[in-house]
Amino acid sequence: MKHLSAILLILFSLFSAQAQTRGNYSIVIHGGAGTILKKNMSPEKEAAYRTKLKEALHIGDSILKNGGICLDAVEQVIHVLEDSPLFNAGKGAVFTHEGHNELDASIMNGSDLNAGAVAGVRDIRNPISAARKVMEKSAHVMLSGDGASLFAKEQGLDIVNPSYFYTEKRWQSLQKLLNRKRQATQNDKHGTVGCVVLDSYGNLAAGTSTGGMTNKQYGRIGDSPIIGAGTYANNKTCAVSCTGHGEYFIRLAFARDISAQMEYLDKSLEEACETEIKKLTELKGTGGVIAVDKKGNIAMEFNTSGMYRAYLKSNGETYIGIYSDN
Repeated sequence: MKHLSAILLILFSLFSAQAQTRGNYSIVIHGGAGTILKKNMSPEKEAAYRTKLKEALHIGDSILKNGGICLDAVEQVIHVLEDSPLFNAGKGAVFTHEGHNELDASIMNGSDLNAGAVAGVRDIRNPISAARKVMEKSAHVMLSGDGASLFAKEQGLDIVNPSYFYTEKRWQSLQKLLNRKRQATQNDKHGTVGCVVLDSYGNLAAGTSTGGMTNKQYGRIGDSPIIGAGTYANNKTCAVSCTGHGEYFIRLAFARDISAQMEYLDKSLEEACETEIKKLTELKGTGGVIAVDKKGNIAMEFNTSGMYRAYLKSNGETYIGIYSDN
């Protein structure tokens, strides 16, 4: 009987220790920032955006509340956004000057600073998954173009005909620019989706995926696949995903700089994000950022009229916003 009691006590202790390792979690997402005005949005379209953001949150929540890890949540949440024509990533990617869809994505693991990215791919259905494969199954951080596609195919990822990415709305946006019927807007210039997660084990991860800029030329690549510019995660500080005019985010090493301010200047997450957005504004760049720190604090900062954004915490607190005033 004493032996049985001892065994039960050990099992109880192990269970209690395991339970204690599971803490609160937070998930934050964005679907791009730009000239997003309520007066230009129909009720039906606004509802569609809010519904898709909510769906993405719930996918992440279902993973995290069942003990899933942050990388799985980031990847699967971004799948939802990549598979939707509403956002400039995956299925909804914009067209280049030559009439192609060229996709970029990156992902980073805050526990070991491992990272992966793909750039300029045309036939990978979910670039975020290719980025994760690069991180976990290769000796590299970034692969581009045909090489990235070949690697993704070898890894068993879903390769599609480039026509999969065609949407009439994005095609017409390109035609209007080519015909000079209007100037490019902020939404033409950039658009991105992203996700940052703190899981119940205290680990952080970030991911970003984009179709780039409408009418982009010369194989242009923005900040989204560049670790430290559009994506960054470090368990010591925070996880960050950016959206906006990528050239400025690259010049500022935007995502990494937020982490550095927290690590070296002891700034809070909110203070660091606000400071970085101020730097962006001073350079006359536009965009936004989502971030979560190691304590579960959340930041969603932008200097545009709107940013598709949302978060969910393990206590059930949920937020979905589009405009500067929600």
